Amino acid sequence: MTALIHPTAVIHPSAELHPTVEVGAYAVIGEQVAIGARSTVGAHAVIEGPTVIGVDNRIFPGAAIGLEPQDLKYRGGSSWVKIGDGNTIREYVTVNRATDSGEVTAIGNENLLMAYVHVAHNCEIANGVVIANNVALAGHVCIEEKATIGGMLGIHQFVRIGRLAMVGGMSRVDRDVPPFMLVEGNPARVRALNTIGIQRHGLNDREIAELKQAFRLLYRSNLSLETALEKLAQGYGMAPLVHLHEFLHQSSTETGRRGPVPAARH
Repeated sequence: MTALIHPTAVIHPSAELHPTVEVGAYAVIGEQVAIGARSTVGAHAVIEGPTVIGVDNRIFPGAAIGLEPQDLKYRGGSSWVKIGDGNTIREYVTVNRATDSGEVTAIGNENLLMAYVHVAHNCEIANGVVIANNVALAGHVCIEEKATIGGMLGIHQFVRIGRLAMVGGMSRVDRDVPPFMLVEGNPARVRALNTIGIQRHGLNDREIAELKQAFRLLYRSNLSLETALEKLAQGYGMAPLVHLHEFLHQSSTETGRRGPVPAARH
């Protein structure tokens, strides 16, 4: 073993670790695991395969990645976990493999998963996502880029969280969260436009103005969602508005989708 791997770590001979990978005490890395350059694996972490982890990832003590899905439909198929680059995966995070052979639980790049986050089978997390402590994602949850999820909450299976959305802590999320919106509550409801979040991530003044108009149309006009979307389509402008329309249209019409979170009552 190299100086970067603690002598008490247990690493399967077929695991592929870049020479710059650091592995802490009593960590266990199983068969069919590949870990890229400059990544670190903390003490007592467990990584099973098939799992592919990219470069510059920090995996903290006690994390469990690539174990079998907690799904009664699982029949032992060769499913995967794929994790990109530059992620921080804190203490006791669990990331389960997908359910069926060839399927993937996927995490992109530059995400922060705080302690005790659970990522269930077939979830997809894009890039730049922040998930706070004690959040549980059920199976097939999809989180788009740069969304922020507050702590101590659960997200129902097959729910989709939109780009630059923010979910308040201790919410119950059982429907799709529209992009750029701030939702909170039990059950979760759209409360406002996530203005601070979209400003911090570089949307320009025109894009923000269009999203403010869209928010008023969708959630303050008393129009039905169908009618509001028709009016929204007539005023297409910048890309964020197009994405918001497409997200809401798909959420409300596609088979298998749970429908979007509605507005809070005022």
